[in-house]
Amino acid sequence: MSNRMTIAPPPKGIINLERRCLKIHPSVLINSACVLAGSSLGMALGKAISERFKKVLFQAVGLTTVGVGIKMTLDTSNFIIVLLALAFGAVVGEILDIEEKLSRVGKFSNDSTRFAKGFVAATTLFLVGPMTIVGSIRAGLLSDGTLIYVKSVLDFISSIVLASLYGVGVLLTSVVVLLVQGGVVLLASQLSFLTQQTYLANFTGAGGLIVLAIGLRLLELKDIKVGNLLPALIFAPIIDYVATLFR
Repeated sequence: MSNRMTIAPPPKGIINLERRCLKIHPSVLINSACVLAGSSLGMALGKAISERFKKVLFQAVGLTTVGVGIKMTLDTSNFIIVLLALAFGAVVGEILDIEEKLSRVGKFSNDSTRFAKGFVAATTLFLVGPMTIVGSIRAGLLSDGTLIYVKSVLDFISSIVLASLYGVGVLLTSVVVLLVQGGVVLLASQLSFLTQQTYLANFTGAGGLIVLAIGLRLLELKDIKVGNLLPALIFAPIIDYVATLFR
């Protein structure tokens, strides 16, 4: 009689989970690391920048953000869908009071409002747009991380500037970048429809208006609760899909 112990193989669900985890493209990890490194550098530089120059930087970043927002908005194929997405998203965001909850998360920082503004601004700028969606899906389906690598360089530069102004709120977006882009890569086969121009155009348009709102806030022209608008990014593809049923 043998005394050997037989070890049961792991359940199929665990094996499948392990295989799916291995599908996370290295470009996603590099993008998150670039945001983390850029934010850390920006926070260090921010301490050495006087309030006078920070104000000028806010204006420069604000104007650039407005320009980016307008450019993204012009990609819209149907403004009615974008309007509905923003309207439904704003109502849900207001009910959930996302902006206030983000401020509570930032209570460990010296300025919770500044934390929330930085977190929302960085999350929106880093994750809203064709490069995120198309790049992540290409990385998942074709193992092509080219777009995400290019985006990583852009996010590294942007995170330096944003973190010098907003601080730790920007640094924490590195985790969100990893989770969101990693999730899109893992679900690439299910989310590939988002690369269709119909969905991508209005998703980008809704995101563009949110980015524009961030620019207006940076320029101190209007203090819009941008965090409460974020659910619009979920509603945009849903409304697009419903619209296709009536075409």
